[in-house]
Amino acid sequence: MGEAITVVPADEDLLTEYDALATRAFGRRIDDVTQLAGHADIRVALHGGRVIAGGLGMLIAQHFGGRPVPSACLGSGCVAPEYRGDRLTVRMLNDRIRPLQEQGAVLATLWTSSNGYARRMSWEAPTPVFSWSVHADALKRDFAPGDLDIKHGLTPDSEELQRRLAPRWNGTLLRPPWWTAHKQRQHDLTFYRFNRPGQPTAGYLSLATRQHDRHGAHLDVHDFWAADDTVASAMLAFLGRHSSRIPTITFQRSSLPPHPLLLHSLHRYGNATAESWHPWILRILDLPEAVRLRGWPADLDTTLPIGVEQGNGTTDRYLLQIAHGAAELRPTTTEPRVTVDRRQATLWYAGGYRSTAAAFMAGVRATDEQSLATHIRSTTEHELWCAEHF
Repeated sequence: MGEAITVVPADEDLLTEYDALATRAFGRRIDDVTQLAGHADIRVALHGGRVIAGGLGMLIAQHFGGRPVPSACLGSGCVAPEYRGDRLTVRMLNDRIRPLQEQGAVLATLWTSSNGYARRMSWEAPTPVFSWSVHADALKRDFAPGDLDIKHGLTPDSEELQRRLAPRWNGTLLRPPWWTAHKQRQHDLTFYRFNRPGQPTAGYLSLATRQHDRHGAHLDVHDFWAADDTVASAMLAFLGRHSSRIPTITFQRSSLPPHPLLLHSLHRYGNATAESWHPWILRILDLPEAVRLRGWPADLDTTLPIGVEQGNGTTDRYLLQIAHGAAELRPTTTEPRVTVDRRQATLWYAGGYRSTAAAFMAGVRATDEQSLATHIRSTTEHELWCAEHF
Protein backbone atom coordinates (compact mmCIF):
# COMPACT_ATOMS: atom_id res chain seq x y z
CA MET A 1 0.00 0.00 0.00
CA GLY A 2 3.00 2.32 0.30
CA GLU A 3 2.03 5.04 2.74
CA ALA A 4 1.15 3.84 6.25
CA ILE A 5 -2.44 3.72 7.50
CA THR A 6 -3.14 5.81 10.58
CA VAL A 7 -6.17 5.81 12.88
CA VAL A 8 -7.19 9.18 14.32
CA PRO A 9 -10.18 10.86 16.01
CA ALA A 10 -12.58 12.35 13.46
CA ASP A 11 -12.79 16.13 13.29
CA GLU A 12 -15.62 17.88 11.41
CA ASP A 13 -14.03 17.44 7.96
CA LEU A 14 -13.11 13.80 8.56
CA LEU A 15 -16.63 13.14 9.89
CA THR A 16 -18.04 14.37 6.57
CA GLU A 17 -15.72 12.00 4.69
CA TYR A 18 -16.61 9.12 7.01
CA ASP A 19 -20.33 9.83 6.49
CA ALA A 20 -19.86 9.58 2.72
CA LEU A 21 -17.79 6.41 3.06
CA ALA A 22 -20.40 4.75 5.30
CA THR A 23 -23.10 5.52 2.73
CA ARG A 24 -20.97 3.96 0.00
CA ALA A 25 -19.92 0.94 2.08
CA PHE A 26 -23.39 0.09 3.41
CA GLY A 27 -25.27 1.08 0.27
CA ARG A 28 -27.53 3.42 2.23
CA ARG A 29 -27.31 6.43 4.53
CA ILE A 30 -26.30 5.62 8.13
CA ASP A 31 -27.88 8.38 10.22
CA ASP A 32 -25.97 7.45 13.39
CA VAL A 33 -22.71 8.69 11.86
CA THR A 34 -23.75 12.33 12.12
CA GLN A 35 -26.59 12.15 14.67
CA LEU A 36 -24.39 10.56 17.37
CA ALA A 37 -21.37 12.76 16.73
CA GLY A 38 -21.97 14.63 19.98
CA HIS A 39 -22.31 11.45 22.05
CA ALA A 40 -19.72 9.11 20.54
CA ASP A 41 -15.99 8.70 20.14
CA ILE A 42 -15.51 8.49 16.35
CA ARG A 43 -12.30 7.09 14.85
CA VAL A 44 -11.32 6.94 11.19
CA ALA A 45 -8.47 5.29 9.31
CA LEU A 46 -6.51 7.44 6.87
CA HIS A 47 -4.46 6.35 3.89
CA GLY A 48 -2.97 8.90 1.59
CA GLY A 49 -4.90 11.61 3.42
CA ARG A 50 -8.36 10.16 2.78
CA VAL A 51 -10.76 8.23 5.01
CA ILE A 52 -10.80 4.51 4.20
CA ALA A 53 -12.52 3.15 7.35
CA GLY A 54 -14.37 4.41 10.38
CA GLY A 55 -16.57 3.59 13.31
CA LEU A 56 -18.08 5.07 16.43
CA GLY A 57 -18.01 3.96 20.05
CA MET A 58 -20.03 4.97 23.09
CA LEU A 59 -19.24 4.37 26.76
CA ILE A 60 -22.57 3.05 28.05
CA ALA A 61 -23.12 0.63 30.92
CA GLN A 62 -24.74 -2.76 30.39
CA HIS A 63 -26.61 -4.53 33.17
CA PHE A 64 -25.23 -7.83 34.38
CA GLY A 65 -26.46 -9.41 37.58
CA GLY A 66 -28.63 -6.35 38.17
CA ARG A 67 -25.74 -3.87 38.17
CA PRO A 68 -24.44 -1.54 35.42
CA VAL A 69 -21.01 -2.47 34.04
CA PRO A 70 -19.15 0.07 31.81
CA SER A 71 -19.19 -1.15 28.21
CA ALA A 72 -17.72 0.05 24.92
CA CYS A 73 -20.75 -0.02 22.60
CA LEU A 74 -19.52 -0.01 19.00
CA GLY A 75 -21.57 0.87 15.94
CA SER A 76 -21.46 1.97 12.28
CA GLY A 77 -18.11 0.35 11.60
CA CYS A 78 -17.17 0.20 7.92
CA VAL A 79 -14.19 -0.28 5.63
CA ALA A 80 -13.99 0.97 2.05
CA PRO A 81 -14.70 -2.01 -0.23
CA GLU A 82 -11.39 -1.56 -2.03
CA TYR A 83 -9.51 -1.97 1.28
CA ARG A 84 -11.28 -5.07 2.55
CA GLY A 85 -9.36 -8.28 3.12
CA ASP A 86 -6.33 -6.74 4.83
CA ARG A 87 -7.52 -7.14 8.47
CA LEU A 88 -8.23 -3.42 8.71
CA THR A 89 -11.51 -4.24 10.47
CA VAL A 90 -9.60 -5.99 13.27
CA ARG A 91 -7.29 -3.01 13.71
CA MET A 92 -10.21 -0.58 13.71
CA LEU A 93 -12.05 -2.56 16.38
CA ASN A 94 -9.02 -2.48 18.68
CA ASP A 95 -8.31 1.20 18.02
CA ARG A 96 -11.95 2.11 18.68
CA ILE A 97 -12.04 0.15 21.94
CA ARG A 98 -8.79 1.51 23.36
CA PRO A 99 -9.95 5.09 24.18
CA LEU A 100 -13.18 3.79 25.73
CA GLN A 101 -11.22 1.28 27.80
CA GLU A 102 -9.06 4.15 29.04
CA GLN A 103 -12.30 5.81 30.17
CA GLY A 104 -13.33 2.74 32.20
CA ALA A 105 -14.92 0.22 29.83
CA VAL A 106 -14.34 -3.38 30.99
CA LEU A 107 -16.66 -4.90 28.35
CA ALA A 108 -17.18 -4.30 24.63
CA THR A 109 -20.31 -5.09 22.66
CA LEU A 110 -21.54 -4.70 19.09
CA TRP A 111 -23.98 -6.06 16.52
CA THR A 112 -22.38 -7.63 13.48
CA SER A 113 -23.04 -9.99 10.61
CA SER A 114 -19.31 -10.78 10.50
CA ASN A 115 -19.25 -12.80 13.68
CA GLY A 116 -16.55 -15.16 12.35
CA TYR A 117 -13.67 -12.72 12.68
CA ALA A 118 -15.16 -11.42 15.92
CA ARG A 119 -15.09 -14.88 17.49
CA ARG A 120 -11.44 -15.21 16.51
CA MET A 121 -10.86 -12.04 18.57
CA SER A 122 -12.56 -13.64 21.62
CA TRP A 123 -15.98 -12.09 21.12
CA GLU A 124 -18.98 -14.34 21.73
CA ALA A 125 -22.72 -14.17 21.00
CA PRO A 126 -24.46 -14.81 24.34
CA THR A 127 -27.94 -15.49 22.93
CA PRO A 128 -29.84 -15.85 19.63
CA VAL A 129 -31.58 -12.76 18.25
CA PHE A 130 -34.98 -12.88 16.54
CA SER A 131 -37.48 -10.60 14.92
CA TRP A 132 -41.11 -11.78 15.32
CA SER A 133 -43.99 -11.17 12.92
CA VAL A 134 -47.52 -11.87 14.16
CA HIS A 135 -50.94 -11.57 12.53
CA ALA A 136 -52.82 -8.65 14.07
CA ASP A 137 -56.01 -10.75 14.18
CA ALA A 138 -54.21 -13.34 16.31
CA LEU A 139 -53.19 -10.71 18.86
CA LYS A 140 -56.69 -9.30 18.85
CA ARG A 141 -58.24 -12.72 19.47
CA ASP A 142 -55.76 -14.29 21.90
CA PHE A 143 -54.89 -11.45 24.29
CA ALA A 144 -57.13 -9.60 26.74
CA PRO A 145 -57.00 -5.78 26.91
CA GLY A 146 -57.86 -5.76 30.63
CA ASP A 147 -58.72 -2.57 32.50
CA LEU A 148 -55.60 -0.54 31.72
CA ASP A 149 -55.72 3.06 30.61
CA ILE A 150 -53.85 3.73 27.35
CA LYS A 151 -52.37 7.14 26.69
CA HIS A 152 -50.39 8.54 23.79
CA GLY A 153 -46.93 9.91 24.47
CA LEU A 154 -44.04 9.29 26.81
CA THR A 155 -43.70 10.76 30.31
CA PRO A 156 -40.81 10.85 32.82
CA ASP A 157 -42.37 8.00 34.81
CA SER A 158 -42.45 5.89 31.61
CA GLU A 159 -38.71 6.25 31.25
CA GLU A 160 -38.34 5.55 34.97
CA LEU A 161 -40.22 2.29 34.40
CA GLN A 162 -37.68 1.32 31.73
CA ARG A 163 -34.78 2.13 34.07
CA ARG A 164 -36.41 0.00 36.77
CA LEU A 165 -37.11 -2.99 34.51
CA ALA A 166 -33.82 -3.04 32.56
CA PRO A 167 -31.65 -4.39 35.45
CA ARG A 168 -33.85 -7.51 35.60
CA TRP A 169 -32.04 -8.77 32.48
CA ASN A 170 -28.42 -9.41 31.55
CA GLY A 171 -27.30 -7.26 28.62
CA THR A 172 -29.72 -4.33 28.62
CA LEU A 173 -28.18 -0.87 28.45
CA LEU A 174 -28.37 1.76 31.15
CA ARG A 175 -29.77 4.16 28.58
CA PRO A 176 -28.16 7.60 28.69
CA PRO A 177 -30.50 10.64 28.89
CA TRP A 178 -30.27 11.32 25.14
CA TRP A 179 -31.08 7.76 24.03
CA THR A 180 -34.88 7.89 23.72
CA ALA A 181 -35.03 11.25 21.94
CA HIS A 182 -32.38 10.09 19.47
CA LYS A 183 -34.26 6.87 18.67
CA GLN A 184 -37.52 8.79 18.33
CA ARG A 185 -35.98 11.08 15.71
CA GLN A 186 -34.15 8.25 13.97
CA HIS A 187 -37.19 6.01 13.50
CA ASP A 188 -40.06 8.53 13.77
CA LEU A 189 -41.40 6.64 16.79
CA THR A 190 -44.81 6.98 18.40
CA PHE A 191 -45.16 6.09 22.09
CA TYR A 192 -48.05 4.64 24.06
CA ARG A 193 -48.09 4.09 27.79
CA PHE A 194 -50.26 1.78 29.87
CA ASN A 195 -51.30 2.14 33.49
CA ARG A 196 -53.93 0.93 35.92
CA PRO A 197 -56.34 3.74 36.89
CA GLY A 198 -54.68 6.17 39.28
CA GLN A 199 -51.33 4.37 39.20
CA PRO A 200 -47.96 5.07 37.52
CA THR A 201 -47.03 3.75 34.10
CA ALA A 202 -46.82 -0.06 34.06
CA GLY A 203 -45.83 -0.53 30.42
CA TYR A 204 -44.94 1.34 27.26
CA LEU A 205 -44.54 0.74 23.54
CA SER A 206 -42.67 2.60 20.85
CA LEU A 207 -43.94 2.05 17.31
CA ALA A 208 -43.05 3.02 13.75
CA THR A 209 -45.38 2.77 10.76
CA ARG A 210 -44.11 1.89 7.29
CA GLN A 211 -46.36 2.26 4.28
CA HIS A 212 -46.87 -0.86 2.16
CA ASP A 213 -45.80 -0.70 -1.47
CA ARG A 214 -49.39 -1.04 -2.71
CA HIS A 215 -51.85 -0.77 0.15
CA GLY A 216 -52.04 -1.01 3.91
CA ALA A 217 -49.07 -0.53 6.22
CA HIS A 218 -46.56 -2.32 8.43
CA LEU A 219 -46.33 -1.66 12.16
CA ASP A 220 -42.88 -2.12 13.73
CA VAL A 221 -42.49 -2.42 17.51
CA HIS A 222 -39.20 -0.98 18.75
CA ASP A 223 -39.80 -0.92 22.54
CA PHE A 224 -41.88 -3.33 24.59
CA TRP A 225 -41.52 -2.79 28.35
CA ALA A 226 -44.11 -4.36 30.67
CA ALA A 227 -44.08 -4.63 34.45
CA ASP A 228 -45.91 -7.99 34.47
CA ASP A 229 -47.71 -10.50 32.24
CA THR A 230 -51.10 -8.83 32.62
CA VAL A 231 -49.73 -5.56 31.32
CA ALA A 232 -47.88 -7.38 28.52
CA SER A 233 -51.11 -9.10 27.48
CA ALA A 234 -52.94 -5.76 27.34
CA MET A 235 -50.13 -4.28 25.23
CA LEU A 236 -50.30 -7.18 22.76
CA ALA A 237 -54.10 -6.81 22.56
CA PHE A 238 -53.65 -3.10 21.83
CA LEU A 239 -51.24 -3.87 18.98
CA GLY A 240 -53.79 -6.23 17.46
CA ARG A 241 -56.42 -3.48 17.50
CA HIS A 242 -54.13 -0.64 16.47
CA SER A 243 -55.38 -0.23 12.88
CA SER A 244 -57.55 -2.17 10.45
CA ARG A 245 -55.06 -1.26 7.69
CA ILE A 246 -52.25 -3.17 9.43
CA PRO A 247 -52.48 -6.95 8.96
CA THR A 248 -49.13 -7.86 10.57
CA ILE A 249 -47.24 -6.63 13.60
CA THR A 250 -43.44 -6.92 13.48
CA PHE A 251 -41.33 -6.87 16.62
CA GLN A 252 -37.95 -5.52 15.60
CA ARG A 253 -34.83 -7.49 16.49
CA SER A 254 -34.78 -8.14 20.23
CA SER A 255 -37.61 -5.69 20.95
CA LEU A 256 -39.70 -8.49 22.47
CA PRO A 257 -38.39 -9.83 25.80
CA PRO A 258 -37.35 -13.51 25.79
CA HIS A 259 -40.55 -14.60 27.52
CA PRO A 260 -42.90 -17.40 26.35
CA LEU A 261 -46.01 -15.22 26.72
CA LEU A 262 -46.42 -14.65 22.98
CA LEU A 263 -46.17 -18.23 21.71
CA HIS A 264 -47.87 -19.82 24.73
CA SER A 265 -50.94 -17.63 24.35
CA LEU A 266 -51.46 -17.79 20.59
CA HIS A 267 -54.26 -20.10 19.50
CA ARG A 268 -52.14 -21.30 16.56
CA TYR A 269 -48.35 -21.23 16.52
CA GLY A 270 -48.41 -20.64 12.77
CA ASN A 271 -49.68 -17.12 13.46
CA ALA A 272 -46.15 -16.08 14.46
CA THR A 273 -42.94 -16.36 12.45
CA ALA A 274 -39.39 -15.73 13.62
CA GLU A 275 -36.52 -14.36 11.58
CA SER A 276 -33.02 -14.72 12.93
CA TRP A 277 -30.80 -11.64 12.88
CA HIS A 278 -27.07 -11.25 13.19
CA PRO A 279 -26.24 -11.41 16.89
CA TRP A 280 -25.09 -8.90 19.41
CA ILE A 281 -21.71 -10.09 20.59
CA LEU A 282 -19.77 -9.42 23.75
CA ARG A 283 -16.09 -9.32 24.71
CA ILE A 284 -14.57 -9.02 28.16
CA LEU A 285 -11.73 -6.51 28.21
CA ASP A 286 -10.76 -6.84 31.89
CA LEU A 287 -12.10 -10.02 33.48
CA PRO A 288 -11.20 -9.34 37.16
CA GLU A 289 -12.67 -5.82 37.02
CA ALA A 290 -15.77 -7.01 35.13
CA VAL A 291 -16.34 -9.65 37.81
CA ARG A 292 -15.91 -7.05 40.57
CA LEU A 293 -18.44 -4.66 39.04
CA ARG A 294 -21.08 -7.27 38.21
CA GLY A 295 -24.01 -8.21 40.45
CA TRP A 296 -24.11 -11.70 41.99
CA PRO A 297 -26.76 -13.82 43.77
CA ALA A 298 -27.10 -12.67 47.37
CA ASP A 299 -27.59 -16.24 48.61
CA LEU A 300 -24.44 -17.63 46.98
CA ASP A 301 -21.32 -18.11 49.10
CA THR A 302 -18.59 -20.01 47.28
CA THR A 303 -14.91 -20.17 46.45
CA LEU A 304 -13.92 -21.85 43.21
CA PRO A 305 -10.53 -22.08 41.44
CA ILE A 306 -10.94 -21.51 37.70
CA GLY A 307 -8.63 -21.38 34.71
CA VAL A 308 -8.95 -19.06 31.69
CA GLU A 309 -7.07 -20.11 28.56
CA GLN A 310 -5.54 -17.12 26.77
CA GLY A 311 -5.22 -18.68 23.30
CA ASN A 312 -1.43 -18.53 23.28
CA GLY A 313 -0.84 -21.77 25.14
CA THR A 314 -1.05 -20.21 28.61
CA THR A 315 -3.81 -20.51 31.20
CA ASP A 316 -4.40 -17.83 33.83
CA ARG A 317 -5.43 -19.28 37.18
CA TYR A 318 -7.89 -17.41 39.37
CA LEU A 319 -9.74 -17.92 42.63
CA LEU A 320 -13.36 -16.86 42.20
CA GLN A 321 -14.85 -15.81 45.54
CA ILE A 322 -18.56 -14.91 45.77
CA ALA A 323 -20.33 -13.75 48.93
CA HIS A 324 -23.05 -11.25 49.93
CA GLY A 325 -23.88 -10.31 46.33
CA ALA A 326 -20.28 -9.44 45.41
CA ALA A 327 -17.40 -11.31 43.81
CA GLU A 328 -13.66 -11.10 43.41
CA LEU A 329 -11.28 -12.81 40.98
CA ARG A 330 -7.76 -13.14 42.36
CA PRO A 331 -4.66 -14.79 40.86
CA THR A 332 -3.86 -18.17 42.41
CA THR A 333 -1.60 -21.19 41.95
CA THR A 334 -4.37 -23.63 42.83
CA GLU A 335 -5.25 -26.21 40.20
CA PRO A 336 -8.49 -25.08 38.47
CA ARG A 337 -11.67 -27.11 38.92
CA VAL A 338 -13.33 -25.35 35.94
CA THR A 339 -11.40 -24.30 32.81
CA VAL A 340 -12.73 -22.06 30.04
CA ASP A 341 -11.32 -20.21 27.06
CA ARG A 342 -11.88 -16.46 26.68
CA ARG A 343 -15.09 -16.87 24.65
CA GLN A 344 -16.48 -19.37 27.13
CA ALA A 345 -15.62 -16.97 29.96
CA THR A 346 -17.63 -14.28 28.16
CA LEU A 347 -20.62 -16.59 27.75
CA TRP A 348 -20.44 -17.61 31.42
CA TYR A 349 -20.21 -13.98 32.52
CA ALA A 350 -23.29 -13.04 30.47
CA GLY A 351 -25.32 -15.94 31.86
CA GLY A 352 -25.49 -17.77 28.54
CA TYR A 353 -25.00 -21.27 29.97
CA ARG A 354 -28.28 -22.42 31.52
CA SER A 355 -27.17 -25.97 32.41
CA THR A 356 -24.08 -28.11 32.88
CA ALA A 357 -25.05 -30.08 29.77
CA ALA A 358 -24.97 -26.89 27.67
CA ALA A 359 -21.56 -25.95 29.12
CA PHE A 360 -20.09 -29.41 28.50
CA MET A 361 -21.41 -29.33 24.91
CA ALA A 362 -19.68 -25.97 24.44
CA GLY A 363 -16.35 -27.49 25.53
CA VAL A 364 -16.12 -26.16 29.10
CA ARG A 365 -13.94 -28.52 31.15
CA ALA A 366 -14.45 -29.33 34.82
CA THR A 367 -13.01 -31.79 37.34
CA ASP A 368 -16.52 -32.61 38.54
CA GLU A 369 -20.10 -31.72 37.67
CA GLN A 370 -20.81 -30.06 41.02
CA SER A 371 -18.02 -27.51 40.48
CA LEU A 372 -19.36 -26.73 37.02
CA ALA A 373 -22.93 -26.44 38.36
CA THR A 374 -21.76 -23.93 40.98
CA HIS A 375 -19.84 -21.98 38.34
CA ILE A 376 -22.87 -21.77 36.04
CA ARG A 377 -25.43 -20.99 38.73
CA SER A 378 -23.46 -17.90 39.74
CA THR A 379 -24.41 -16.01 36.55
CA THR A 380 -27.87 -17.32 35.60
CA GLU A 381 -30.01 -15.34 38.04
CA HIS A 382 -31.13 -13.09 35.17
CA GLU A 383 -31.97 -14.02 31.57
CA LEU A 384 -30.24 -12.44 28.59
CA TRP A 385 -31.81 -9.65 26.59
CA CYS A 386 -30.16 -6.80 24.71
CA ALA A 387 -33.20 -4.65 23.92
CA GLU A 388 -31.17 -1.88 22.27
CA HIS A 389 -29.75 -1.87 18.75
CA PHE A 390 -26.79 0.35 17.89
